[in-house]
Amino acid sequence: MAKRAFIHEDFLLHSDVARELYHDHAKNEPIFDYHCHLPPDQIAANKNFRNLYEVWLAGDHYKWRAMRANGIAEKFCTGAASDWEKFQAYARTVPATLRNPLYHWTHLELKRFFGITKLLDESTAKEIWDAANKKLADLPVHTILETNRVAVVCTTDDPTDSLESHRKVANSRLKTRVYPAWRPDKGLAIDNPAVWNIWVDKLGVTGSLGNFLEALKARLDFFHENGCRLSDHGLNHLFADDYTEADATRIFADARAGKPVTPADANKFRSFLLVWLGEQYHARGWVQQFHVGALRNNNGRLLRAAGPDTGFDSIGDWPQASALSRYLDRLDTHNRLAKTILYNLNPADNYVFATMIGNFQDGTVPGKIQFGSGWWFLDQQEGMEWQLNALSNLGLLSRFVGMLTDSRSFLSYSRHEYFRRLLCDMLGRDVSSGAVPKDMKLLGNLVRDICYANAKAYFPMEPGRV
Repeated sequence: MAKRAFIHEDFLLHSDVARELYHDHAKNEPIFDYHCHLPPDQIAANKNFRNLYEVWLAGDHYKWRAMRANGIAEKFCTGAASDWEKFQAYARTVPATLRNPLYHWTHLELKRFFGITKLLDESTAKEIWDAANKKLADLPVHTILETNRVAVVCTTDDPTDSLESHRKVANSRLKTRVYPAWRPDKGLAIDNPAVWNIWVDKLGVTGSLGNFLEALKARLDFFHENGCRLSDHGLNHLFADDYTEADATRIFADARAGKPVTPADANKFRSFLLVWLGEQYHARGWVQQFHVGALRNNNGRLLRAAGPDTGFDSIGDWPQASALSRYLDRLDTHNRLAKTILYNLNPADNYVFATMIGNFQDGTVPGKIQFGSGWWFLDQQEGMEWQLNALSNLGLLSRFVGMLTDSRSFLSYSRHEYFRRLLCDMLGRDVSSGAVPKDMKLLGNLVRDICYANAKAYFPMEPGRV
């Protein structure tokens, strides 16, 4: 009897119910990828990747963290080693990642994109490198998106971006619809006036706070004209300090003059600006997203050597509930609370977030306020199940808008498959324990809704026909 490959058709599906739910209901649903960090210019250019390193390892801080933990020198992560040498170093690391999600992701991606079923290690590295590189010639970006049935991609874009790449994509033959998402984090970094002022200058601001808000409003309109219907914020925590417009005017003027801004004043300005932005999102019918809880750039020495977003971030432990409640309530009080998705990075706060969303569901939109999927360090089996369980226990899993990639790699679309398998297996276990009925129509509808239909109904963007 032939040995079964590690990644097989029933991977992670441990019951007949799980297998039926996945194969008959989840597997073939399109993907609505409403948050990612894919480069729009690579989509516009329909980029062909030179080799497996370029498409798979370049920019992937998950892999770099594992390699460093395995004693791999920095030159093989972000340094000057060749593409092959970096790939070979990762192959040497893969066996050490057993029980880390990288082991699953690695072999799932090799199987789905290249048909490779061999386990990656140092002995198979050259064979896998050659086979995958050969197939990459026939896998430009548009082919990857369309063959994975990606209906929508929402990238992450600074308000000062020209969106030229998005316009090129919109005029291309790509079936996947690609939309920008507004990410104004640099506008909140007023505690660093030197850097903040460069960004404000780039907006074309020459005057007061009023001029700054008008410039932002013009960019919001520009993004809207180019298809944007959602925003995103990466924050330690929400900001909801008490403030007045006079406070914001004074703090803005001080920062524009290059004066130091105190932590208290910075938080007042952020609180003001986040409410103002929230009102703008509501007025335009956008969805607002908040990714909360990352403690970034912990290792100063390696940050200086390799730069940000290279694998030196971790989970933070700030108090979340009070400021989150005040922020949402300030907008809701005036009926200006847009559809909102909250992503939590600290699993200790899962129940805080899952209960908070229930405070602001107002009967106008099913699932108006969402507890977003397991994010970053939590987008693995245990973290995703924690999020699904918290949402199930304290809200309505049936209204969940499902998974996203939050990735810079085009090969990460297998993470949607990973999520769908875990969801179906969880429901299969529930049936086996008697926690839910074995009603395959009821369960099948739930799975299809979470995989695609809920997102399609929730987000005001037209999906592509894939």
